[in-house]
Amino acid sequence: MIRTVDLTAGYGSRTVLDGVSLQVRAGDFVGVLGPNGSGKTTLVRVLSGVLPPQSGRAEVMGDAVGSLNPKERARRMAVVAQDGEVRFPFSCVEVVRMGRYPHQRSWRVDHAADEAVVQSAMEATDTLALARRAITDVSGGERQRVMMARALSQATPILLLDEATSSMDVHRKLQIFSLLERRNREAGLTVVAVLHDVNLAAWFCRRLIFLKDGEVARQGATGDVLTPETLAMVYRTEAVVQEIPGTGRVQVAFLPS
Repeated sequence: MIRTVDLTAGYGSRTVLDGVSLQVRAGDFVGVLGPNGSGKTTLVRVLSGVLPPQSGRAEVMGDAVGSLNPKERARRMAVVAQDGEVRFPFSCVEVVRMGRYPHQRSWRVDHAADEAVVQSAMEATDTLALARRAITDVSGGERQRVMMARALSQATPILLLDEATSSMDVHRKLQIFSLLERRNREAGLTVVAVLHDVNLAAWFCRRLIFLKDGEVARQGATGDVLTPETLAMVYRTEAVVQEIPGTGRVQVAFLPS
């Protein structure tokens, strides 16, 4: 579904990603982790077509990202950024309806099927109560849930998240990731989530990709790569990885120097 080969990207003369090669298969639930400045957001920008590669290749569903027009990219991949700021006071339901635009022949959503998709996405993200409120008048966490609803209404096979739940409280983060886990398991939605929250990634992501200094430091199944050695190398901080009894999952405690 997603592939990069020797991908180098950056801004002007500054290189941020340097020779990054990775693969995301259909139905994967992948977490992308790493310290600040490691290239996580730059990777999202390349994959979403916002930033062209300096060299190498980035593909989505077999085609180079740059060869796809914006509407075709939007049919293949929905993106939720960390700051989904909308400067105009659209109602929240209007913002969610924008997710249906790639499937429309005109800039209007007036089909019952589209409205059903919008309704379902807002129900799933618990945003129906916000439907008539202006997107500029809701809290940061509420806005991000609306942006998640918009992405789900886009009905793409791939969902790419860039710190999309960072402004949400613990309950909402777990609610959204549990929703994505169900969509991944039941509908085969491919999820790639850029995260700072290592424990959220450890709980929900089946595969992890660690970036450091613009390169892939480790990648693989969560149980294989989420180790104290990897965490110490990537974050320069000692860590303890402990299994949570009865869950088959692990959580991480970082230790002060």
